[in-house]
Amino acid sequence: MNRTDFDAVVVGSGPNGLAAAIAMQQEGLSVLIIEGKAEVGGGLRSAELTLPGFVHDVCSAIHPLAIGSPFLNTLPLQDHGLLYAYPGLAAAHPFDDGTAAVLSSSLEETARLLGQDEQAYLKLIKPLVKDWPDIAADVLGPLHFPKHPLAMARFGLNALTSASFLAKRFKTQAARGLWAGMAAHSIQPLANLTTSAIGLVLMTAAHLKGWPIPLGGSAAIASALASYFIAIGGRIETGRFIGSLNELPSAKAILFDVTPKQLLQIAGHKFSALYKWQLEKYRYGMGVFKVDWALDEAIPFTAAQARQAGTVHIGNTIEEITLSEQQCWQGKHAEKPFVLLAQQSLFDSSRAPEGKHTAWAYCHVPNGSEKDMTAAIEQQIERFAPGFRDRILARHTMNTGQMEAYNPNYIGGDINGGVIDLGQIFTRPALRSSPYRTSAKGLYLCSSSTPPGGGVHGMCGYHAAKRALKDLFSIEI
Repeated sequence: MNRTDFDAVVVGSGPNGLAAAIAMQQEGLSVLIIEGKAEVGGGLRSAELTLPGFVHDVCSAIHPLAIGSPFLNTLPLQDHGLLYAYPGLAAAHPFDDGTAAVLSSSLEETARLLGQDEQAYLKLIKPLVKDWPDIAADVLGPLHFPKHPLAMARFGLNALTSASFLAKRFKTQAARGLWAGMAAHSIQPLANLTTSAIGLVLMTAAHLKGWPIPLGGSAAIASALASYFIAIGGRIETGRFIGSLNELPSAKAILFDVTPKQLLQIAGHKFSALYKWQLEKYRYGMGVFKVDWALDEAIPFTAAQARQAGTVHIGNTIEEITLSEQQCWQGKHAEKPFVLLAQQSLFDSSRAPEGKHTAWAYCHVPNGSEKDMTAAIEQQIERFAPGFRDRILARHTMNTGQMEAYNPNYIGGDINGGVIDLGQIFTRPALRSSPYRTSAKGLYLCSSSTPPGGGVHGMCGYHAAKRALKDLFSIEI
């Protein structure tokens, strides 16, 4: 029998790579994580990007899926330093008339504030809030027969529709705008099928556990995961960028927290012609342009609710958001882009010097775009918060190329690991009996290019580890 250096090696230490490594190490295996950058985390890193003392989240910022993850919730991350702040309002959606729709932790309050659409909102979201504990693991996993088929069917009937279609349930500007902002997290035109799924999940998450902010920065999640992994016997090596299989130590299982493009570069020569062809046809989606600000004061939103929310969706009406996302999908840059903004320092004083604040925002752009969207983003914020520009002390920007240079998984600025549309929601990255297996024995994919896709939940990594444990070690988890 051939001896190996490790039972398993995980390439990449984003939330999915960390989750995969932990799941395997928990079974008593010897597991090594290899990370190309100097620190672990992938999209979970924080840094002083603007001025000393101002801590910004380089990529992900708000974490409803982390706090609601069926796997991450089983880990003692609080014992390893992870604490969250919970904004009074998960999200606000301001309008030109000075009002704002809100997503609060209370289902009933959110619905009541939608006025004429109160009952429509309750009818749509209340069953999901009730069913979520039963269906969360199935929603955040590969396609399979669910444990609770009726509850899953109730979710699926709405989730597979387009956000534009589901919006017809609502009559008010407030409800339609709020819904459009949630669905636009899908990073697709709202007329696409399945764009309702992410909106439903995000709204449901807010009413169950909120949209929390990690104290000290998103890097705190990665630090806690890495600390726990080491505590149970795992090993991590940083600063080792892997370009080929020859650079890896021997292992029975190798799990890659990378997208199909890098997987082909590293191990393409090991794959069948069919699997290589499928990976080569894999589609990446729209990119993002991101701005971080150091501010002299908090953002002066006209709507009071927006000054109380951890996340603010800036896009006014459903019609404006629909146009923005459609233009981007067609390779154009919207004059009035939909902007996703977070204001972490309102709820975490460690993010900025006393009396000062940070802000974090991005908009969608065509994949690979080099256009500087700073002025367009700031104009959108100024529109709903007159005087915002006067409070800027410094800014830091990242276009799609800089996003990819920071994290090679962000191909062309795509933070979702590939389009999650009807053509790739069930078959990412390829049509196979298991989306985590490659065509080469012992090689697995555990990134957001596998189900359930993008987001800080670790479930792609968990399911890939589960598959590898069963295939190679006869261990069922």
